[in-house]
Amino acid sequence: MLRLRLSKIKNALKWIVVAFFASTILSVVALRWLPVYFTPLMFIRVGQQMADNEKVTLYHHWVSLDNISPSLSRAVMASEDARFLEHHGFDFKAIEQAAMRNIKYPEKRKHGASTISQQTAKNVFLWPGRSWVRKGFEVYFTVLIELFWSKQRIMEVYLNSIEMGHGIYGAGAVAEYHFNTTADKLSKSQCALIAASLPNPRRYNSARPNGYMLRRQARILREMKFVKPLK
Repeated sequence: MLRLRLSKIKNALKWIVVAFFASTILSVVALRWLPVYFTPLMFIRVGQQMADNEKVTLYHHWVSLDNISPSLSRAVMASEDARFLEHHGFDFKAIEQAAMRNIKYPEKRKHGASTISQQTAKNVFLWPGRSWVRKGFEVYFTVLIELFWSKQRIMEVYLNSIEMGHGIYGAGAVAEYHFNTTADKLSKSQCALIAASLPNPRRYNSARPNGYMLRRQARILREMKFVKPLK
């Protein structure tokens, strides 16, 4: 009897594993072409707004990469991931540098080294958090999107799904609600301001930049000159 129960448990676990890999791989393959209209973070933020008795705010609409200013992809690469076009999902040099800095200055805020690919995987498939379990899933989905998507597709999904303000997600929404324009007409300076807000877009408002953001904008504008454009 015990052996039979163990066999059933083993078979159930096997099918759970098979179902997990099959569903996640199919999802990644499908999203190689399909627009991403909603992400887990969007639902989480709406839930937080409702819990805090705030007005529910969610601005987002899909914009193809061809209709987003090329300066925006260069700005986010300059700000977030300068070697985006060179690595395969993980920037091991940046990881090493961040680890060394965290060891040298343990009292300061911990620095991460998440690439645009990792952030895209997290935004589209996962939830915010710092647990090792979530990080493991992030690595898994990063490998999948690097395997099945082009760099252009990763950037397209990233620029459409990332949080860019309070209730604002993606290039189309931030262009409309922060700059009263469309994503394709964003100027180089506006793109650098948007990128400057990304460490904490709920704290730093690209429509009303403070001194810190303006300094970051100036640095990003300088570094954009050395970033290769998406092909």
